[in-house]
Amino acid sequence: MSPRKKKPANVTGNKLTATMDEPVFRSRKERMSAGERLRESLPHSLHAVWKPPRKHRDPIELLEESNRYRLPNLVPVRYGRMLRSPFTFLRGSAGLMAHDLATTPTTGIEVQACGDCHLLNFGLFATPERNLIFDINDFDETLPAPWEWDVKRLAISFVVASRDNRHSDKAAESIAVECIRAYRERLRKLSKMSPLNVWYDRLDAQTIIDMAPTAEIKKFREQVVAKAKGRVGDYLYPKISSEVAGRRRLVDQPPILYHSDEKDFLQRARQALQDYRLSLPHERRVLFDRYRLEDIAIKAVGIGSVGTYCFVGLFFSAENHPLLLQFKEACPSVLAPYAGKSDYENQGQRVVTGQRLMQSSSDIFLGWTRGDNGRDYFVRQLRDMKMSVPIEGISAPRMKLYAQWCGLTLARAHAKSGDAALISGYLGKSDTFDQALGQFAMIYADQNARDYAVLLAAERSGRIKALMEDE
Repeated sequence: MSPRKKKPANVTGNKLTATMDEPVFRSRKERMSAGERLRESLPHSLHAVWKPPRKHRDPIELLEESNRYRLPNLVPVRYGRMLRSPFTFLRGSAGLMAHDLATTPTTGIEVQACGDCHLLNFGLFATPERNLIFDINDFDETLPAPWEWDVKRLAISFVVASRDNRHSDKAAESIAVECIRAYRERLRKLSKMSPLNVWYDRLDAQTIIDMAPTAEIKKFREQVVAKAKGRVGDYLYPKISSEVAGRRRLVDQPPILYHSDEKDFLQRARQALQDYRLSLPHERRVLFDRYRLEDIAIKAVGIGSVGTYCFVGLFFSAENHPLLLQFKEACPSVLAPYAGKSDYENQGQRVVTGQRLMQSSSDIFLGWTRGDNGRDYFVRQLRDMKMSVPIEGISAPRMKLYAQWCGLTLARAHAKSGDAALISGYLGKSDTFDQALGQFAMIYADQNARDYAVLLAAERSGRIKALMEDE
C-alpha cells in the first residue's frame, strides 16, 4: 500500500496543528527548526516569571474543591499529612498547582503529562520480566497537556524538598537547574533515536548502581535496590492480615485500613472484578483466573490520594500463594479544567492508558473497572518491588544526582507521546531554559510556603480539621 498523501503541519500561534486523519511526517530538521522559531514568540526568559493570578485565589477553597470526591472521614487524614511540612503540602496540592501552572506561558506543544510530577512520584519497581527499573510511578492525574507543566512541577518539588533538607537556596536552585539540564539534553538525544528505540529505552537499577561516582554512593544504591527487591506482596500480607475462623482476613487499623460496613460489599466487589478482568489482555485473564478474592478493605494511601476510595484486595491461588491488588479510585484529572476532559469515559482507563504510554514497562495486572456506585477505579499490584528513593536528610550533591535521574526519565516519558524534536528545538543547546526554570522554581517555592502557612492558619482557626498520625 502506498502511504497516504501527507499534508504539512502548521504552526498557529504557538501550536503545532495537524488533522487526525492525515498524519504528518516531517524531518527531524524541520521539526527542530519549528521549535526554534517558537522562541521568537515565547523567549525562555518568560518561563522565569511567576505572579499569582489577579483574580481572588484562596488556597483553602481550591483544596476543599478537590475534596468533593473524597470520603469525609479521611479528609482530616489528608490535611494532617499535608501539614507535616511545605513538601508534604506540595505533594497533596497538585490541583492548586495545576490552577497556577495553567496561567503560565506554554509553547502549546502537548505530551501525555503525568499531572503530578514531583520527585517522589518517581521510583523503583519490577518489570514483568522481574527486572528492577527506575521510572515514574504515579499517574492518577495523567492527561494530554503542555509538557512545561510536568517540568515546572518537578523542578519546584526539588527546590521545596531541598529546603526541607536545609540545603541553601543556592544549592536548591542548582539542583532544579540540573534536573532541567538532564531533561533537555536527554530529550535532544531521544529526538535522534528511532521511535522503537525510544520505547525500548529505560533506566534500570544496575545502570544506576554503575553510574555511582563514589564507592560510598554505590554501596548506598545497592542497599536501596536490595531493600526494594524485598518489597513484595509475599512479605507484606502476613503483616496486614491474620487468620480469623480459618480464613485470612485483613486486619482493621482505622482510619488507615478498615472494612466497609456497606451491605453485600464483598459480593459487589466480586461483580466489579468481572469488569476489571475484561480490561486485561486475554493471556493475563488466564493468570488472574488462578486467584480467588479472599478479603477486601478500605485503605488510605499517599497524601494527594487520601480520602478517595481505595481498596486492598487479598487474593490466593489454589495452593494459597498470596496476591495483593490495589483498587484505587480514579477521579477526573486535576489538569482537566485547564487542558480539557479525557477522551476516556472511564477515568480508570484514562490512568491506565496514560501509564502505559509514559512508562517504559508497566504492571501486568494494570487494568480498570467501575463500581456499582458509579465510581471509576484502576487496579495494580499493591507492592511489587515498588519503592521511592529515600530523600529525607540526603546531601545536596546526592539530591543533584537524583535530579538527573528524574530529568532523564521524564524526557523519555515525554518523548514516547510527544514530539521530542519540536520540544528540543525550542529548548536549544544552551542552558537559558534551565536557568529560567531554576528561577521560576525558587519563586514558586516561596508561593508554596505561603500557601502552606495559610493551611496551618486554617487548621489553628478551625476552618479545617486535621488528624495528625504517628509517623
